[in-house]
Amino acid sequence: MSKTSAAQNVVVELLRVSPIADDLAARFARAGHQLYLVGGPVRDAMLGRLGNDLDFTTDARPEQIMKLVTGWADAVWDTGIAFGTVGAAKSGTQCEITTFRSDAYDRVSRNPEVRFGDSIEADLVRRDFTVNAMAIDLSTKRFIDPHDGMSALAARVLDTPATPQESFADDPLRMMRAARFVSQLGFTCAPRVLDALGDMSGEIQRITPERVQAELSKLVCGAFPRDGVRLLVDSGLADHMLPELPAMKLEIDEHHQHKDVYEHSLVVLDQAIGLEEPGTPPDLVLRLAALLHDIGKPDTRRHIPGGGVSFHHHEVVGAKMVRKRLRALRYSKEITEDVAKLVFLHLRFHGYGNGEWTDSAVRRYVTDAGDLLPRLHKLVRADCTTRNRRKANALQRTYDGLEERIARIAADEDLARVRPDLDGNEIMRLLGLPPGPLVGKAWKFLKELRLDRGPMEHDEAVAALREWAAEQGLPAPGEADEADQPDQEADPGGDK
Repeated sequence: MSKTSAAQNVVVELLRVSPIADDLAARFARAGHQLYLVGGPVRDAMLGRLGNDLDFTTDARPEQIMKLVTGWADAVWDTGIAFGTVGAAKSGTQCEITTFRSDAYDRVSRNPEVRFGDSIEADLVRRDFTVNAMAIDLSTKRFIDPHDGMSALAARVLDTPATPQESFADDPLRMMRAARFVSQLGFTCAPRVLDALGDMSGEIQRITPERVQAELSKLVCGAFPRDGVRLLVDSGLADHMLPELPAMKLEIDEHHQHKDVYEHSLVVLDQAIGLEEPGTPPDLVLRLAALLHDIGKPDTRRHIPGGGVSFHHHEVVGAKMVRKRLRALRYSKEITEDVAKLVFLHLRFHGYGNGEWTDSAVRRYVTDAGDLLPRLHKLVRADCTTRNRRKANALQRTYDGLEERIARIAADEDLARVRPDLDGNEIMRLLGLPPGPLVGKAWKFLKELRLDRGPMEHDEAVAALREWAAEQGLPAPGEADEADQPDQEADPGGDK
């Protein structure tokens, strides 16, 4: 992208947001304050992708900002006011307005000692990358670029306003942001930034897991996540926040040839992304599962006598590793369990062979996957990375056949809601049981039977339940009640 096209994009994008930006700038100017569009929105305007989230900076202090936006904005919030930021919403546009900053960092945590500044230039020099250190004076439409961010943007290069060592020492999260921008924007890092990343990657341990997780999620959901992941691994950052990734770089020796699991996983990630539904948001769960589906392989690798390598039960080990790592990164329980379940199930299809599964096995595949079945379909298909076109086509045809069987059985049996043919209340009535563990045990037995046989007639299910109860040593219905009753007197109307 040339500087000329970048400048043209800015004009077009600013015209689009000018009703709000110009109105807000006029309010600040009347009060004797400057207002600048700054950072990411300026960068995105040059890329022709400005959204509805605008960042502004000003010489006004936070309490003055509050007064200026109150009555103008549809909503105002002050959750970031301790750091000089006031939020406002106007006509569907989110605005964050921050007082000029000239922070100092303790170099122990990433928490700055908040200091307000007096100039736009001092504010820009403390920002993470030169492409985010540009501003536009909204009163004069003057473009401010003291660190030549436009040239960096045109070259799609990430560099820092100060030295990378100073920038990353101030806030190590910026190293994760570098990888995230590589993924989101398709940028590359300047050589001196790459050097600093390699030298300072351990500093990421100063950052809380929650913040690392947020950056990792944005990276994984970017347009070029493979490049972002490569930067994490090559720089050493992954060693400190996701060590399972570099661990997949298995050595390939002359006696035990096998795929590099790390490279394979990157291909699977790309292919899974290609299977996402067009027009839908990136699928974080699917992408994490694709990236991590083989993380159990290093721990399960065994050399087979005579050559070859095995990874028996790597899906079981991998699911446990996924849970441990995603919990450490403070992912939600739902995301953690969904990714772990996909990792656990991703090999199940390979037992299908040429279609030898019974209908019972197909039902179990669907039931075990549950709501994750569409993602499991994508993950299994993406996991085929062989260069042997014949073999790849055969695998895809086989999976096509499995999906057709699933659809056919689902149409007949409503596989999405497999339940026993008798519910808990009926189980209690038929067996004379009170609520408790035995009812759950009987319910589980009937569900397994349902998976094996498919839908059963009511009488058939009742007979199976009674047979099961007898095997468990449970009294036949009515026996328990009769055993507790005293002997009945003879019929008063009968013979004595």
